[in-house]
Amino acid sequence: MIDFPVSFTSKEITPWGGMVFLKQMLDKMRFSDIVRKCEHLPTSGSNRGYSPEVILEAFIASIWCGATRFMHTELTRLDPALARIFGWKSVPAQDAYKRYFSKFEQVTNLEVSQYFYSWLFDHYHFDHFTLDIDSSILTRYGNQVEGAKKGYNPKKKGRNAHHPLIAFVSDVNLVANMWLRSGDTSSANNFLSFLEDTLQKLQNKTIGLIRLDSGFFQSDILDYLEQRNTDYIIAAKFTHPIQRIIADHKAWIHLDDGIEICEQTYKSDSWNKERRLVIVRQRIKERPNATGKMLSLFPEEEEYRNYRYSAYVTSMKLSPVEIWRLYRGRANAENYIKELKYDFGFESFNLKGFYATEAALTFAMIAYNLMSLFKQFILQEKTQRRLSTLRFRTFAIGAFFEKINNQIVLKIALVKKRRKWFSSLWNQSQNFNYPFSNA
Repeated sequence: MIDFPVSFTSKEITPWGGMVFLKQMLDKMRFSDIVRKCEHLPTSGSNRGYSPEVILEAFIASIWCGATRFMHTELTRLDPALARIFGWKSVPAQDAYKRYFSKFEQVTNLEVSQYFYSWLFDHYHFDHFTLDIDSSILTRYGNQVEGAKKGYNPKKKGRNAHHPLIAFVSDVNLVANMWLRSGDTSSANNFLSFLEDTLQKLQNKTIGLIRLDSGFFQSDILDYLEQRNTDYIIAAKFTHPIQRIIADHKAWIHLDDGIEICEQTYKSDSWNKERRLVIVRQRIKERPNATGKMLSLFPEEEEYRNYRYSAYVTSMKLSPVEIWRLYRGRANAENYIKELKYDFGFESFNLKGFYATEAALTFAMIAYNLMSLFKQFILQEKTQRRLSTLRFRTFAIGAFFEKINNQIVLKIALVKKRRKWFSSLWNQSQNFNYPFSNA
């Protein structure tokens, strides 16, 4: 039984008081100026239209607050205190974002993504980095989304999808590039053009290593990387010749309980030379969660049924164990893609137009990169927590504006024991350095 009355207040109260940290970071980076100086962005033809800096900053902030589809951005629009924190006179509705992204075309996307990625990487001091490139499946429902077609879709067989390519700078947890592609394309389709575009965005950096999965195990990709003198580790496709080589190999080196490794040279019929192949096998009895594949050519032979195998072609001269260890670090790329899907709307910000969808997803990538910078330079925690965790741990703090001595003050609703933490984080955001120093 409720034993207290209910009344109302006209105070502007927001559940997102912790967003002041991110606003402080954006101001330090002069993000609005960066957007304003981008000549490639579409502009509104109406005097009543929103400026690109308001649309893009509000869209990114909406993602940080939990929007994973356009209709969710209405929650940000209905929060006047949050608008005051960010300095927006008014906040775009979901249709404003849709209309704006629908103005983007293929050339616009290429120019805008080049501008924003290059701006970020030109001001972030790192080099000799590891580049992970992967493809993903973005399932689409209905027939209204351009480019959504039936293709390889293991979780939602027969459903339309997009099949984007995405590149990560593993060392600093940043997206380096993203291209949207039709759902009926293969993993490696248009890969070399994508790689060249990615390298253009990273033109002042040196790649130390490229890691790719078996979808990119193609001779033209290997030849291209070798012509550039770029080290690579690529998971091998389990073709019949490779399965026979694995089955014939007898000199395995014991690494740990249930784990053995070996190496040898291999030349495919489509290759013009031999290449180094590192092979790992894990006994299922000792390693029930072992990754890898069975040798499908020998389903009846017990010797092979007891193991899961993986193989990697590489240009590097490190020991086989180091090659395997380095490739295992590529699993982080899969985790980054999961976070993009679940926390940044990578799978659900879609529009009717193909390039409109790609534009929206490009700025979801920018939102991801900015959040990654916040984690590295302001939070500075050993464990890089996902946005969904930070949202309720750091950003979901009640706050309201109050006039005190003729000054508008943002009052943060925090228990005393958490105020020291807030003040420390506020000082970190005030001391944030731009350009970005090494993490």
